[in-house]
Amino acid sequence: MNRILGGILLLVALAAAAFWLLSGPDIPRAKLEAKYGKPPSQFVMLPDGARAHVRDRGPRNAPVLVLIHGSNASLFTWEPWVKRLDDTFRVVTLDMPGHGLTGAVPNRDYSQQAMVTFTREVADKLGLQRFALGGNSMGGAVAARFTEEYPERVTHLILVDSGGLATKQGQRIPLAFRLAGIPLVNRILLHITPRSLVVEGLNDAIVRKKIITNKMIDAYWDFARMDGTREATLARFRLPPDNSLKDNIGRIKAPTLILWGSDDNLVPVEAAHEFAARIPGAKTIVYRHTGHIPQEEVPDKSAADVRAFLTGHPAGMARAP
Repeated sequence: MNRILGGILLLVALAAAAFWLLSGPDIPRAKLEAKYGKPPSQFVMLPDGARAHVRDRGPRNAPVLVLIHGSNASLFTWEPWVKRLDDTFRVVTLDMPGHGLTGAVPNRDYSQQAMVTFTREVADKLGLQRFALGGNSMGGAVAARFTEEYPERVTHLILVDSGGLATKQGQRIPLAFRLAGIPLVNRILLHITPRSLVVEGLNDAIVRKKIITNKMIDAYWDFARMDGTREATLARFRLPPDNSLKDNIGRIKAPTLILWGSDDNLVPVEAAHEFAARIPGAKTIVYRHTGHIPQEEVPDKSAADVRAFLTGHPAGMARAP
């Protein structure tokens, strides 16, 4: 019996070791910065010691557009828009705390309020006083919350399949998100993050599958395994719900554009209509056969709609000093 039990334990240990090897250990920050942090990337030191990864492109004196990515994503999700807009706008993208090349931050605060503060501090460092602000998914919630708290600084608000309102959940929540919410099980994610979880998550989020490439998968997987990021992600998923946005969203007065994928499986299109009902004068555009990240799935159309929106409300557009 002892031999049988010992054999089973050995097999379990070997399987766990193999799974860990396939999942990969933490990746040193320096290695990922060398791979993904070349110009035009830059790193901005913030008052609390956080080192923010930022990209700042377009004419220095042009109207400014700041863009915030979604949960478990990075600033690279905005590259399709940057390529189509930085001829006319100064486009600033940033990796939020616990994401991309910013990664874990010294204060270990990954709350929505902390991300609002982080956004303000990056803008201050870059000398941006007034700007248009956009966000996708988690980033949409941060952008809307920022607009509530600093209305004098936001000329326009752009919400792309935004989180932040307690609406009905989508039909296919990625396995990684579900596991992160299960006590004890989520501890495994600190050590085991298989590439298959990334593939499954992207397939759930994206309807137009042709944009899913090995390069995209590898970038998501790399950033998820950077030193400290897994701990930061677990801490973020453990946070209690924050209803501050829902309670104060009616305060938003900035011209608002709401963009949504009709087939979003994470945040259903009903949420777009909820945002529109709560934000006075908001304009909504829904893209057919599109999922959770229209900026990548339909970049030509969505970027053109953003350009039309910003140039159609020029009075509020601020130029960088």
